[in-house]
Amino acid sequence: MDLNYFKDLLFDIINESDLPIQDIETDDANNLFVITVIDGTKYSLHIEKDY
Repeated sequence: MDLNYFKDLLFDIINESDLPIQDIETDDANNLFVITVIDGTKYSLHIEKDY
């Protein structure tokens, strides 16, 4: 599976979930999602394809 396709799928799953998400920032060049939840806590998610 292509890395960009996987990132798109993952973004959709996170975005459509019932999690208390306030914002999802994406940095495609660094394969990074920064997810901010309602209480202001931020989580960084780095996606990398293991060959």
